[in-house]
Amino acid sequence: MAPQPTRPRIAIVCPATPESNNGNWRTARRWQHLLQGVSQARIVQHWPDAQAQRDEVMLALHARKSAPSIAAWYARQGSQGLGVALTGTDIYPDISRDALAMRSLDRAASLVLLQTQALQALPEVFRAKARVIFQSCGERQALPKTSRHLRVLMVGHLREEKNPHMLWRAVRAIAPNAGVRVDHIGVALDAALAHEATATAQACPHYRWLHGLSHQDTLRRIQRAHLLVHTSRSEGGAIVISEAIRCGTPVLATRIDGNVGLLGADYGGLVAPDDDATLTAQLLQCRAEQTVPGTGLLQHWQAQCQARSALFDPATERQALQAWVLALRR
Repeated sequence: MAPQPTRPRIAIVCPATPESNNGNWRTARRWQHLLQGVSQARIVQHWPDAQAQRDEVMLALHARKSAPSIAAWYARQGSQGLGVALTGTDIYPDISRDALAMRSLDRAASLVLLQTQALQALPEVFRAKARVIFQSCGERQALPKTSRHLRVLMVGHLREEKNPHMLWRAVRAIAPNAGVRVDHIGVALDAALAHEATATAQACPHYRWLHGLSHQDTLRRIQRAHLLVHTSRSEGGAIVISEAIRCGTPVLATRIDGNVGLLGADYGGLVAPDDDATLTAQLLQCRAEQTVPGTGLLQHWQAQCQARSALFDPATERQALQAWVLALRR
């Protein structure tokens, strides 16, 4: 009997911590889970660590924040086995102006992007060694939705890149008795934004800031929402959009590369960044159309999301990750 190939030893470098519960940490943890059975993968904040000697592959999240680990790997092994995933501020704007990030791209044997539009932002010299791997999540059934009001949900920590001001302006433009209720999940990473969220909740009884919730609680609220709103100015590829699609909840998002790369250029539920007037109008239209089941914006956006759902299936991401690791190991 031919000997079985050994499972590759993989270091997943993620500068974020479990306590941060941010997108990079959840990606690292998901990748570790998806690679179980075909590899020996562990998550480290910094490399090398005590187990580094036997590592064959490094998957580094964030070219700038993981730059010291990437440099240490390159000094020991060159580009062999070195994969870098570009997330969030890597693409918008680090790779156009940050020397550390650019050096990481040059050192990597292969690059991963989280949505298709990121390829256009990548310097042309690096595009040949880049591939797209969509972030996945399990499929969940949509939970029963009330017809008494439109339940709108925004998920995103309170920081400028997420542009919560756009949501708050829309909330203030909607009358409390208009039948639109907005819940906002996110940890306060900016004291001024936390103050504004609190002030909006006090002035607008149809808006609630729920602070940070567990991932499971957040998913349940996505399942119950009629609509997920995503107002970011800058985004590498938000996992919450994938989660909404897999929960059967349509999305109303800003027309930025990170959102278009997930939803598609022809997606109907896209508005210009900071265009709170259109956001307000579309929320009110969705509410008005609730009295005519089976028609309207929500149904159209939901059908478009459903058509893309398979892109975010865990089996799809697992296969793509395994192919990436195999290519890096050669």
